[in-house]
Amino acid sequence: MQNKTKIILGIDPGTIIMGFGLIEVNGSQITLIDLGVLKLSTKDDAYQRLEKIHTEVSRLIKTFKADTFAIEAPFFGKNVQSMLKLGRAQGVAIAAAMQFGLPISEYSPKKIKQSITGNGNADKQQVMRMLQQILSFTETPKHMDASDALAVAVCHYFQEKNILTSPAGKINGWKDFISKNPARMKK
Repeated sequence: MQNKTKIILGIDPGTIIMGFGLIEVNGSQITLIDLGVLKLSTKDDAYQRLEKIHTEVSRLIKTFKADTFAIEAPFFGKNVQSMLKLGRAQGVAIAAAMQFGLPISEYSPKKIKQSITGNGNADKQQVMRMLQQILSFTETPKHMDASDALAVAVCHYFQEKNILTSPAGKINGWKDFISKNPARMKK
C-alpha cells in the first residue's frame, strides 16, 4: 500500500510580517517545499492588512494544495492592543483555512520549540539550526518569521506522528486511557 503524501502549511501570524512554511510528508519522510513571509504595509489600515492575510493564506492553500493547517498561538503579553491585533491576524488566517475545509491545529510557542529542539526555552537560532538538520537545507531566511512558521509545520508533523504511532492511539479522556492501558492501573 502506497503512502499518500500530505502537505502541511504552518503559519506564524503577524500584523506586519506573517511567516509561512510548507512541508510535504510522505510516510516518515518530510521535505521542505517553501517558506517565506508576507510583508504588510503599515500605511494600510488594519482591515486592509487582514484582507491581505486572508488572500495570501488562501493563495498558499490553493497553490500548494495544502491538506492541513497549523498555526502558532499568540503568546500572552502585557500589551492588550498588540494581543488583539495579533488575535485578529490569527483569526483571519484560520478563517481562510476553514474556508477550504482544512483541519486546523494550534500550538504554543513553547510547545513548538520543545517539539523541534527538545527545549521549550530554545532561542530562534537554535530552532532554525534544528530545522536545517531535520529538513536538510542550508539557507537561512531573511526573516525569522519564516523559520518560525516552518517550525509550526514540523511541530504539527511530530505531534501527528506521535498520535498515529502511539500504541494506545489517540486518547479521549481518562476512561478511554484506562481502557486502552489496563496494565498501567495500580490497585
